[in-house]
Amino acid sequence: MTLIKSISGIRGTIGGRPNDNLTPIDAVKFAAAYGTWLKDYSKSDNLKVVVGRDARLSGEMIQNLVVSTLVGLGIDIIDLGLSTTPTVEIAVPLENANGGIILTASHNPKQWNALKLLNEKGEFLDAAEGAIILQLAEKEDFNFAEVDELGKITRNNAYIDIHIDEVLNLPLVDADTIKKAKFKVVVDGVNSTGGIAIPKLLESLGVEVIKLYCDPTGNFPHNPEPLKEHLGDICKLVVKEKADFGIVVDPDVDRLAFISNDGEMFGEEYTLVACADYVLGKTKGNTVSNLSSSRALRDITIKHHGTYEASAVGEVNVVKKMKSNNAIIGGEGNGGIIYPSSHYGRDSLVGTALFLMLMAEKGGTVRELRDSYPSYYMSKKKIQLTPELDVDEILVAMEKKYSNEEVSTIDGVKVDFPENWVHLRKSNTEPIIRIYTEAKTQAEADTLADRIIDEIREIAGI
Repeated sequence: MTLIKSISGIRGTIGGRPNDNLTPIDAVKFAAAYGTWLKDYSKSDNLKVVVGRDARLSGEMIQNLVVSTLVGLGIDIIDLGLSTTPTVEIAVPLENANGGIILTASHNPKQWNALKLLNEKGEFLDAAEGAIILQLAEKEDFNFAEVDELGKITRNNAYIDIHIDEVLNLPLVDADTIKKAKFKVVVDGVNSTGGIAIPKLLESLGVEVIKLYCDPTGNFPHNPEPLKEHLGDICKLVVKEKADFGIVVDPDVDRLAFISNDGEMFGEEYTLVACADYVLGKTKGNTVSNLSSSRALRDITIKHHGTYEASAVGEVNVVKKMKSNNAIIGGEGNGGIIYPSSHYGRDSLVGTALFLMLMAEKGGTVRELRDSYPSYYMSKKKIQLTPELDVDEILVAMEKKYSNEEVSTIDGVKVDFPENWVHLRKSNTEPIIRIYTEAKTQAEADTLADRIIDEIREIAGI
């Protein structure tokens, strides 16, 4: 199964057969379904959609198909070309557009691409809206525009600069404070659009930038998910260059990870912890992250006299929970920072600026900052799905097995033990079961994860 339809968008591998992979036919069909839904949702005949893409190899092909399909429906396009997910999210309301599409498979390898769908606020569609689009795609009930009513394309390549200006204008970001700190930073842009946006932002803040894989060719030099096992090159370069720290983003720049000055991972879970520490120190308020995120955010929030809540996994779920409890910062433990003073979307540019402000004001090294936070260690493992695996049956069995513990079933099964936790869920973006654990040591987290995997294999008979 390499075509995945979910609330996170339509995602699949390039090539192969229609409806099994993300082929040109599937790209057109889902773009047409989105445009058809948007016409009904917006109750307007004069629609405008912002479209941007990351640098992956299939991006231009998929963008041409999507844009032409929307034009065929009579929808005008603001084409941002090479862009980032948060940049498109910011552009939608600034352009008074009715929606937006980002063409990116986020952290997935180069053979993948996807259509991420936005509403008029530049926020991801909810599950109900996504379900309507899937139904429209299935029925292929489309009504295209006549020749005099075709949409028009306007190209605008200024939005990364506009996005940077938006970040610099945030009340808690002071460029002069950052410039005085004279930071030196290594950036790994995984040869996608982060290699354009992050160095530009840093240079505007007076930071000395060492670029690594910042040429947006789409030829990813390593697995693009910003995990320790993929980041050996930048870890070495931070030490070699005597840099203050390193910055790693995924191909569409909505996930942010830092490398400490000693060449060790800061920990992608701690990206949100650090940014929240800075924001909560300036503004009293609440925080939200998802069920698979570290307890450290809860600890930092309590330290600043705020309230922490957990949501189901998925950006749209985090945003919904943030709005309901008026959270002033939130996100996901995968390095996704959501700062409502900017917009309700994961944004590595915003996260970078907040982190720079924290470091500039605190002083000291990034290693010292990390050591100042509560120490939790996570293990993130996965089991590849096969047709014979019944995920729902596995989850029900695990829930029963641990019924004497604190169990949440709002998204898969999360078991909170006194000293650690495990979260099991079917991924929205890959054909896998995710097994996340957290404990006070890495060995404990890994041991717990391996034990749970063995239990799942025993239940499934594999």
